[in-house]
Amino acid sequence: MTSKGFHVHGPHDHEIEHAIHHAPGHDAKMTNQIALFTAVIATVGAIFSYMGGATQANASLYKSNAAIAKTEASNQWNYFQAKSTKQSIAEISRDLSPADQRATYQARIDRYESEKNEIKAAAEKTEEKAKQWDRRSDDQLHMHHRWTQATTVLQVSIALAAIALITRKKQMEWVMFAAGALGVGIGVLAALHI
Repeated sequence: MTSKGFHVHGPHDHEIEHAIHHAPGHDAKMTNQIALFTAVIATVGAIFSYMGGATQANASLYKSNAAIAKTEASNQWNYFQAKSTKQSIAEISRDLSPADQRATYQARIDRYESEKNEIKAAAEKTEEKAKQWDRRSDDQLHMHHRWTQATTVLQVSIALAAIALITRKKQMEWVMFAAGALGVGIGVLAALHI
């Protein structure tokens, strides 16, 4: 009985524990080594998983910012088109009006041309900002894939550790270590933005 009440083991728990500790070739050193490896790799995997989630969230945020910037650019281009339409109407009015009124229409045409240039510059700047957000999103998504790959390989390594522990095969232990090293290596690539 524990301080929190009764602790009941399942019928198979004692059998598995007995089989592990009394199995031919039982190696406490191997068991401890695998247990330590599993704990370290699980911790590293948790960090990699967090980084994968963070980069995925960043990719979504940056993609949203790109969409907002594209909408702003579209609004600017619509405003540019409205000024172009007004300028065209002023040009027609100038051409059809008596000579003494043409200067008034020409002043409007000049004003619309100046405003269009400012609007065009703002639209192009906003489009460039959208492209930058898209690139940042793509970079974060690439990093997310790297972190996810690293996490997956580490999870496979942990599963191999369980198999190595159960089978007591030294070759499986080496495969477990290799998978763990590969997972950490992929994580390093992610951290280096490769």
